[in-house]
Amino acid sequence: MQASAQSFDRRMLEALVCPLTHGTLTWDAERQELVSKGAKLAFPVRDGIPVMLVSEARSLD
Repeated sequence: MQASAQSFDRRMLEALVCPLTHGTLTWDAERQELVSKGAKLAFPVRDGIPVMLVSEARSLD
């Protein structure tokens, strides 16, 4: 099941940081991902839960 934009609490962005850079994340609603521009990685959100594992992240290169 894909998470919808409504199931992800965007206030969570205030508490979450990139596990590599400790920088801020941005929400990509179209792809359902949290994006770390500094690390050039996109972390998936599955069933409304952010998966903050580097091994699960998609490279933005």
